[in-house]
Amino acid sequence: MNEEQLHAYADGQLSLEGQARVEAALLASPADAARVRAWMRQNELLRAHFAPVLNEPIPDRLRLLRAPRAWLPYAMAAAWVVLGVAIGASASGLLRDRADAAASLPRRAAVAHAVYSPEVRHPVEVGAADQDHLVRWLSKRMGSDIKAPLLQPLGYELVGGRLLPGEQGPVAHFMYQDARGQRLTLYVSSRKGDPRDTAFRFSQEGRVAVFYWIDGSLGYALSSELDKAALLKVATSVYQQLNP
Repeated sequence: MNEEQLHAYADGQLSLEGQARVEAALLASPADAARVRAWMRQNELLRAHFAPVLNEPIPDRLRLLRAPRAWLPYAMAAAWVVLGVAIGASASGLLRDRADAAASLPRRAAVAHAVYSPEVRHPVEVGAADQDHLVRWLSKRMGSDIKAPLLQPLGYELVGGRLLPGEQGPVAHFMYQDARGQRLTLYVSSRKGDPRDTAFRFSQEGRVAVFYWIDGSLGYALSSELDKAALLKVATSVYQQLNP
């Protein structure tokens, strides 16, 4: 996987097919996953630093550029024509993308785990000390009541969480850690279309084991490098807490 493709993935500039290829490569290459993680962290810092500029007033010298132009209606009409062609060309692929989204849930969860779980200084965006704020924030962004399961009885403490982009909307990403430093992550994704449920499913994505299921409009995936039996015990507890 060349550096240009890795940068495009970190910047969110790839198609779904391109993302899938890079994600498969990242699962097999911890070194590349670390590089991508560093670039994504750099992007976060740049956004945080320059976001206030968006609220600054527009300079007078640029206001003239916003004045009406006689050609504006024609440009708008042309834009609508182009948009219509694009919608028509992609309509048949939309349903296929929605079906593929369910199948890609464990892969995307495993990639998120591989990218963020090795992080030492910035494993999460909001720490466990602000758990109430974290849960409220993620619930608001996702438009659903999101919960952070309690895993202390199994030896895992909440490290914190972050908001990630997903194929069909925002993703809530929680991270847990035991006394030995073993980490596992819970990936909660938004799903569009008709709500539905699925039972537990298991997927081995490279070195990352994933138990995943769909509950209504949300998809859940618990990822770790634990063996299947150990991860199943944790996944069962998570499922029971989220579906009392």
